[in-house]
Amino acid sequence: MKIIETGLKDALLIEVDKYIDNRGFFIESYNEEKFGLDYDFVQDNHSMSYQGVLRGLHYQIKNPQGKLVKCIRGTIYDVIVDLRESSETFGQWYGIELNRPEVQLWVPPGFAHGFYTRSEKAHVTYKTSDFYYPEYERTLLWNGLDINWNLDEDPILSDKDRDGKTFQDCEKFV
Repeated sequence: MKIIETGLKDALLIEVDKYIDNRGFFIESYNEEKFGLDYDFVQDNHSMSYQGVLRGLHYQIKNPQGKLVKCIRGTIYDVIVDLRESSETFGQWYGIELNRPEVQLWVPPGFAHGFYTRSEKAHVTYKTSDFYYPEYERTLLWNGLDINWNLDEDPILSDKDRDGKTFQDCEKFV
């Protein structure tokens, strides 16, 4: 297993071992002792998105969620933004292409998260460290920080994502 620094404080890329034989493969996708994340995960989510869909950048201003994200089928470009004013990487973003279930991105509480679907379909699963509370959900505008999404065309967005707040106007964490 490899734990790789992303350059953003507390955010990690985690690559677990993959065992392949004539039957297929096996990965241990989460192990509390090996990962070293000091969080209890309370919810598992699974989304499927079509090519060209951009989801995000989402966060919860109260009860912030840490997310352990992986793309189990297809390809996404995953992006996180540090919204913690007390962090030395406040306002910085990190992006990575995810397309293998053995590679996961740890998104700490206090970060906005989103992804763009590059393949025909993508299945994304993630564990969260707190429950979803729609009344606390916020959206950081996806195109407000000069994030290089490498888009060929305008993304498919929900109304919520289209109407997100700019970095200057969005609520942040102390």
